[in-house]
Amino acid sequence: MPSSFRNALRIKRSIRDRGKIQMKIINDMLKNIPIPKMIKVRQNFYAPEIADVPKAVHQSINQAGVLERISPGDQVAIAVGSRGIADISVIVREVVNAVKQAGGIPFIVPAMGSHGGATAEGQKEVLAHLGVTEEFVGAPIHSNMDVVEVGRLDNGLPVYIDKLAYEADKIIVINRVKPHTAFRGLVESGLMKMITIGLGKQKGAEAAHQYSFKYMARHVVDMAKIVIQQAPIIFGVAVLENAYDRPAKIVAVPAEQFETVEPELLVEAKSLMPRIMFNPIDVLVVDEIGKDISGDGMDPNITGRYATPYASGGPDVTRIVVLGLSEKTDGNANGIGLADITTKKVKEQIIWEKGFANALTSTVVSVVKLPMFLETEELAVKAAIKTCNAFDLKKVRMVRIKNTLALREIWISESLLDEARQTEGIEILSAPMEMDFSSEQTWG
Repeated sequence: MPSSFRNALRIKRSIRDRGKIQMKIINDMLKNIPIPKMIKVRQNFYAPEIADVPKAVHQSINQAGVLERISPGDQVAIAVGSRGIADISVIVREVVNAVKQAGGIPFIVPAMGSHGGATAEGQKEVLAHLGVTEEFVGAPIHSNMDVVEVGRLDNGLPVYIDKLAYEADKIIVINRVKPHTAFRGLVESGLMKMITIGLGKQKGAEAAHQYSFKYMARHVVDMAKIVIQQAPIIFGVAVLENAYDRPAKIVAVPAEQFETVEPELLVEAKSLMPRIMFNPIDVLVVDEIGKDISGDGMDPNITGRYATPYASGGPDVTRIVVLGLSEKTDGNANGIGLADITTKKVKEQIIWEKGFANALTSTVVSVVKLPMFLETEELAVKAAIKTCNAFDLKKVRMVRIKNTLALREIWISESLLDEARQTEGIEILSAPMEMDFSSEQTWG
């Protein structure tokens, strides 16, 4: 055996042995940190819900009188994004059916900026993860990253739109209206953002983010208005969700009314948002993050942890622990940088390039930084407790959620039990019990 190879092996063993020693030191440091007993509670919010989603889609389109804008034989591009909107596949399918009833020939275009790794195939895969497949919705999916420049803002920023959509006879956009995770304005996440960033593909998203989120509220509106003037967008389907991630309202909006109607819908969407009914929180444990859950992996509106200074709200949280990635995020850990602690398992699941593409496009790099990662979920939680600076670690104020979309049932530490009993809308569902790291038992 060559001496150089033997030296390399010795070095490798030495590094591994030192790592084991350091791991033992970390285990000893955390060994006596107490994890509080947890209680399952139900948060009850005002939550109107659509009983029949297909019927609601057709009613909204008919009430808006927008189908008459489609002529027989028109090629109609339907723009669909990457968010995990409730019943999105059903909504898309019914819009496809409505277009067919009007004599149009529908096809789907992914409208998700740089998501899906900023590749055509990746964006089609994102739609498949959401249930939007050609077989289910009844229309072909045409995915590419080519764009057409349709104008420029006064500051010189170019405005782009998906080439296939631009060449269609008509365009329809579908999106959820909700508060954005990184900026505030009259218009945030919704139809106009779908036009500016979603349909703009990677180049459009990059242009919109070029001057940071400080100017995003203005850029989203100004860029969308240019696209509406230059491209054949006829209407949008806006979806509002209730606090339990279910469709609360579906509204078809004529394109020329986006700027006036969307701010009203945003106000209503904010009133329907869920929240964690405890504040402040020493440790927030999040079982999973993902791009299908939020653009930031976990919604800052829920966690109170934002990647930019241009948005605020939510609880005051000292430490955030992330225990996993959602299946549908497919390795994209965008948002992991907003956590303080995670696990080695999460680190090994990450496909870094997917998050890097998002960060390079948005110019926000903190979301893809790697937090402290430990060997087990138990150690990760203990580390968060140890570093949260609570005066009495035995009375730590800890909350555990599945993800930022699933807030109906959550777990709270014993120290929050009296507060829960006095809080309107909270039901106590269990006795105090040891924290379980089995997902099936925790959320089953």
